Amino acid sequence: MSDLDGRMGGLTAGYDIKAKWDGERLRGRIGGRFGGKDIDLTLKGGEVNGRIGGVFGGFDAHGAVDGQRVEVRLGGRIDGDNVELKVSADHITGRFSGRIDGKDVDLRRDGPSLRGRIGGQLDGKDVDLEFGQIPPALAALAAVCAFKALEDEQNDAAASASSS
Repeated sequence: MSDLDGRMGGLTAGYDIKAKWDGERLRGRIGGRFGGKDIDLTLKGGEVNGRIGGVFGGFDAHGAVDGQRVEVRLGGRIDGDNVELKVSADHITGRFSGRIDGKDVDLRRDGPSLRGRIGGQLDGKDVDLEFGQIPPALAALAAVCAFKALEDEQNDAAASASSS
């Protein structure tokens, strides 16, 4: 077993990321016990499949993950987001959620850690993860999933506040 352990975002507006890797399946939690989502991703033969969140309050993940790239769809065909990342020895870069409306992913790898940012200087979130023996591309995907879960929660909170 290897652990994924870290943080997405700041101290007050962020999520902890904690998961265990058994060589094929990454299972754990994004966020806290009450304000967060479960993460369950299976990586087998270069294909990743899984779910972030529960049956109703979550999204699926399906696509390809290997040592050079991540090409995954988060959510459904219509109401979903693409993740397209390039993986090198010391950097993972790409886009999440499209060319125009999307966010940049810029993560630096230093041994078993990933640090960097998803999104821009104003609307982005910092990433600080220790990933142990987990494939770096899968750790980067978990960070993007945490970003999406946090962004979805913040958008839902803003929508409910504006409708009150």
